Amino acid sequence: MSQQASPRGTFLEIAEAVKAQVAAAPEMTELPSVVDLEHRYGVSRGTVLRAFEVLKKEGVAEPNPGGRWRVVRAGEQVDRRPLDERIADIVVDERFEVGAPFPSASDLAKRFGVSRPTVTKALDKLEAAGVLASEGQGRVRTVRAVPIREERS
Repeated sequence: MSQQASPRGTFLEIAEAVKAQVAAAPEMTELPSVVDLEHRYGVSRGTVLRAFEVLKKEGVAEPNPGGRWRVVRAGEQVDRRPLDERIADIVVDERFEVGAPFPSASDLAKRFGVSRPTVTKALDKLEAAGVLASEGQGRVRTVRAVPIREERS
């Protein structure tokens, strides 16, 4: 983008370009990073975030706490429950026994597509709820109790 171009409407141009990119790549699951778009279009972070908000309003993308914005496709099912609930389901689904070692925060971050600090916060919530136990930093977390699954409507 030239320095003499008007910043008005630039976020709309970026939103249209990203929307075209999403339409052209059905395998695309995440939007390009804010930094990538800043450099590509020579704009500020705020301009890119405004473009992302346009994509959100149009139902093309949604924010992903702890990760990049994700692409929303028609008919796609996404589990939007809090991460700690989804991690607690692992204990039940994979039939962990009390005392069994639990997967690491790094493994869970890859599995759920979020950052490791985000997973660590969710694991801390599960420790506070008595589902997991930890011996301290750098130690393996273990299952303290198997959560009871509530029926959701």
